[in-house]
Amino acid sequence: MKDRVLFLIAALTLTGMGLAPGQTAPASKTPVKTWTVPRTADGHPNLQGVWNTASLTPFQRPPELGVKQSFTEEEAQAYEDGRLRDLNRDRRDGGNDADLGRAYNEAWFDRGTKIARTRQTSLVVDPPDGRVPPLTQQGKAKYDANRAYYAAHPADGPEDRPLPDRCIQFSQVGPPMLPGNYNDNYQIVQTPDSIAILAEMGYVVRLIPIAATTARPHLAPNVRQWTGDARGRWEGDTLVVESTNFNTRGRARFGVVYDGPSDENLKVTERFTRTGPDTILYRATVEDATLYTKPWTLEIPMNKAEGPVYEYACHEGNYGMHGILSGERKQEQKAAGR
Repeated sequence: MKDRVLFLIAALTLTGMGLAPGQTAPASKTPVKTWTVPRTADGHPNLQGVWNTASLTPFQRPPELGVKQSFTEEEAQAYEDGRLRDLNRDRRDGGNDADLGRAYNEAWFDRGTKIARTRQTSLVVDPPDGRVPPLTQQGKAKYDANRAYYAAHPADGPEDRPLPDRCIQFSQVGPPMLPGNYNDNYQIVQTPDSIAILAEMGYVVRLIPIAATTARPHLAPNVRQWTGDARGRWEGDTLVVESTNFNTRGRARFGVVYDGPSDENLKVTERFTRTGPDTILYRATVEDATLYTKPWTLEIPMNKAEGPVYEYACHEGNYGMHGILSGERKQEQKAAGR
């Protein structure tokens, strides 16, 4: 009898559940929480709300990382620490003249303190090296010609200034929507017939008709717009937006994030996929066969943010343009001995 009691005590101790040897514990009845894609009344994923794309993730992958697609958690922390050290140092070095020459210093920027939650090593994810592919011969010739012209004519008139200086086009507006140094907020409003995306930078609204409900052909080839002519469609739970008919006159339309050329053959295909309660995965592919040797694609997590999105009154506060042009006129008078 004593031996049987000891055996039962040992069995209970080993199982921890009051089970005899060889038995298994019953499955837990605690429900597992799962996330369900929120949907609008017409059944499509709900993309509405205010979203933010700011991060320390570089646009192109540092060459030394090769084809490394993502950081480990430890590598991400080390990269963030090093990047923040560099940025803080850049705020202080060089004295007042150097600070003035930069136009902005880090005190004005709002890129956050973390890389993207995906821990990707660059926003560009294709080609595999995370870098924009080489230009074609035609593309390089156009790029070099533009740089030479604007170096010789930096401010003959407002048309010679970059598009952001003129409050016309910003990298954040897109497409593609490239994060900048600040003002990386968007508000999305959705109906069955269209999607509206308000970019904080420039306070520009892109209105995208949905092809399934709006039979609207693309604009004629001779009609060009700064944000292109967009048409949207749903592929499963992903919103796909194709844009053509870009106005590509003058300086690069990609803004200050990427100084690359574009022409009348530019096509941008964007994909918006709701991946979590507070995340949209944004993916955009740039195609321009006359300028780039192959298409290139970027991915950016859009994170839920608090609203509202406040007006960015660029023209009303654009004292920089007046200063640039008046300063250039003074330089010309000085050179002419007047």
